[in-house]
Parts: sequence; C-alpha cells; structure tokens
Amino acid sequence: MYDNNNNYPNDNLYQNQNTNQNVNQSQNIYSDSVYGQHTVSNPYENSTTSYQYGNTYPNSYAQVNQNGSLNQNGNINQDKKAQQKKTTQGSFLKKALVSVSLGLLFGVFAGLGLFAVQSVTSRVGGNTNETNVSLEAVGEEVLNESGKSGIDAYSNDNLVQAESGIRVTDSITTVVSDVSDVVTEVMPAIVSIDNHYTEKMSFFGQYIINEADASGSGIIVGQNDTELLIVTNYHVIADTEKLTVQFVEGSEAEASVKGTDADMDLAVIAVPLTKIDSDTLQEIAVATLGDSDSLKVGEPAIAIGNSLGYGQSVTTGVISALNRSIQLSDGSDGTFIQTDAAINPGNSGGALLNVKGEVIGINSNKIGGSSIEGMGYAIPISSASPIIAELMLKETKNKVAEDERGYLGITGLTVTADVSEPYGIPEGVFITQVYDNTAAAAAGLKKGDIITEFDGEEITSMDELQKELEFHAKGDTVEITVMSASNNGYVSRKVELTLGNKVQN
Repeated sequence: MYDNNNNYPNDNLYQNQNTNQNVNQSQNIYSDSVYGQHTVSNPYENSTTSYQYGNTYPNSYAQVNQNGSLNQNGNINQDKKAQQKKTTQGSFLKKALVSVSLGLLFGVFAGLGLFAVQSVTSRVGGNTNETNVSLEAVGEEVLNESGKSGIDAYSNDNLVQAESGIRVTDSITTVVSDVSDVVTEVMPAIVSIDNHYTEKMSFFGQYIINEADASGSGIIVGQNDTELLIVTNYHVIADTEKLTVQFVEGSEAEASVKGTDADMDLAVIAVPLTKIDSDTLQEIAVATLGDSDSLKVGEPAIAIGNSLGYGQSVTTGVISALNRSIQLSDGSDGTFIQTDAAINPGNSGGALLNVKGEVIGINSNKIGGSSIEGMGYAIPISSASPIIAELMLKETKNKVAEDERGYLGITGLTVTADVSEPYGIPEGVFITQVYDNTAAAAAGLKKGDIITEFDGEEITSMDELQKELEFHAKGDTVEITVMSASNNGYVSRKVELTLGNKVQN
C-alpha cells in the first residue's frame, strides 16, 4: 500500500527522479536491501514518485548507503559491512552458548532418569541388567513408597498379592480338546426312544383321540437279573402306547415303563434282556454317573442325544450357569444346569457329559424350548440320582388290554393348586360319586374323599389316575391314599382294595 506521502515502509526504493549531481536525469536507483532492515528517505527534493519492492535486485545496480549516498563501486560502504559482520559473529556466539547449555542440561536429566529406572528395576526384579520393567511392578513400587497399596504384581511368575487383598487375574492357556475318545466311550450307553402315544384333546366336553409318534433319548444306567434299565425324561414317554428303543448299533427292542416322577421330569424304562440280541449286549454299555455338585462355570460340556429323531449326534459347549432356577410350564420351579451345547428336540433324556465321560446331567429340551438359542438345560445328576435309584426298584409296568383292565368305580374332579391353596383342600382327585358294587364302594370310599396316591404313585389329577389304572388288571390288589374331611381338617388314611370289573350302566 501507499502511505500518505506516496512512500513504502521498506528499504527497497525505486526512484525515478531528475538530478544534476551523481546521476543523470532519468537514472533509476534500486535498493537490494532486505525488507524491514532500514528506513530510507528520499534525499531529493525534486523526486516525483517513490516505489518500493520486496525483491532483491542484482548487485550491478547502484546501492544506497545508510546516509542515502552512493559509493563508486555500486556496493555498500565498508563500515556497514564491518558492522554487519560483527553483529553476525556475536549472534553466532550467543547461539553456540545456548546450544551447549541445553545439551548439558539434557545430559544431566537423562542420566538422572536412567539412574531412577535402574534403581526401580533392582528393587522389583533383583536384576539391574534388566531393562524391561513390568507396569504392575512399577505401580506397586510407587504405591508402596507413597504408603498406599492395591495393585498386585507378578514377580518370577508368582502372584504377589497386595495388602488390600485385591488379586490380579492370572494368565491361563486353554486348549480345546478332541472329544472323540469321550464320545466313542460313552455313545454305546446312549439310546434313541420312539414313543407311539395316544393324544387326547377336549373340545366342549368331547374328547378327541389322536395317535402320534415322538422321539427322544435315554441313558443306560444299569441292569437287574431280567432287565436293562434306561433313564429318560418323563415327557418323552408320557401317554405312551408303545415304546421302542434303538441301540448304538441299530437294533431295536420294545420297552416298558418301570417308574416315573412327573415333578422331576424323570422316568425309568426297562427292556427285557431276553429281547436283546447277544451281539447287541456286547456292543452296549452302562454309563458312569458323575457329580454335578462339583461342576464349575466355564468347564467343557458334551451333549449326546437323538437330535430331531435323526439318530445319535454330538454337540459341545461349556457349563454356562449352575443352579439356574426355571419355572416350568405347569407352574412349578426347578433348578437346572445351563449350557450352550445345543439341545434340540429329540435330545431330551440324553446325556450331558464332562470331559471324563461322566454323566453330569440329563438333557431336557422341554425346559429351554425351541425359541431360545444358545441356552440348553439339563437336570443335575446329583439331584436325579436318588430318584433314579428309587424308580429302578419299582415293578415294571406293562399296559393291560382294555377288556382286561381293572376298575375302581368312581367319578372325580381334579383339585388344582389354584383351588387347593385358597380353600385348604389337598391336591388330587376329588370323588364326586362312588358306584355301588365296585372296588371303591367295598373299600369304604365316599363322596368328598380326595385320592392323593395310587399304588405308590403320587396322584395330582384325574388323568394321572386313569393312566395308572391302565397298568392294572382285574383282580390286582393295590393300596391307595385318601384324604377325608373331619372337624380338624383333612385326615390321611391308606386303603387297600382289589380292582374289579367295569361298571355296567
């Protein structure tokens, strides 16, 4: 920009002027001085225009000294050169002194830093030649010196616990093992179960009977003198008309129900040894039951079962949770093992194994359901074992042909939990009518009595009572438990009776 006097604020000056002294009338004077070093005024009164440029021009042009005069050689006066040289030398000495000072300071601080690191290394690891210091060790050293603690460090691969008691997790190496040896050993103890059953559906008081088939799994848990004993889920064999067991090598045999526990969803079925080929007996095995109480979350788990009815298959995972409380479809609660090993329809009644090949649970697809992914459940074997042992001692039940079955001689209603709790009535079968000349009438059963047990099996509904009667023929003697109303509430009594013929209406 121009100032008010048409002059530039820099040293470079282009002058176009008329003079009679040192230059001609149209002589151009250039300055190659750098911007901002000097302020140059125009010594000529007759100058008309003053220009200033920021470039450095060639030395062949005439140059202006500090007083505005020109030298004969076109160079800056010697006194100016000497002054600039002196200034340059002084500036260089100052910079050199500053650089040397900074270098000395850097060296001192660097030495102090190395000394501190070596001291800490010597205290923590006991080796002054070690240059790598663990973060945990340094942290503990700093906290100890400050009077505080709370960080644990590793020293010589040993866990050093701080005074606060908070532990640092250790490094663990886990290798996923091949489970083929376990499967080869245990697979002969697993069977597939086919249940041909009769399904009863009620529509407006009318029963519709439909025959269907379902698949499940079972575990061979023992044998007696005449039978091979297999444990499975109760819902696998419920409402059965015919049970067929398939063994590991593909042979089949018909089975019968030995005992059930609907509340625990457990059942034991039996196959007569006379119906099993000798070659099959050489192939099959009895499973080893483990201890589910000693399980740990995260340990491997192996599930074997008749998935989707296609035959035996294997899935693997881990123990996801223990003592998982689940509410079942009937409203009751149960405690189960949770695993991410796939348990699909057909796996129910199969085995959940540990890496030793021991049965730690009995799988149940009914608990998780098909809508849940990655969450399978199994009945803990430690809870199931006492029930299994009891069911194995029961007398094997074979269904009796309908025209040979024995009859009790009553009609009744189911007393559910919803009715039992508010009114104080026991759960079971409430007798609404006792027919004359029947087993019930002969045993002294009366209207209002509640049947809670039949031949050693708990009875909670009319359907359960009817199913139990299917396994008893005319002339069989059974013991039942009834609750009779009194002034002091319901009183329990046991009644023994002999089943008779069907009542003729």
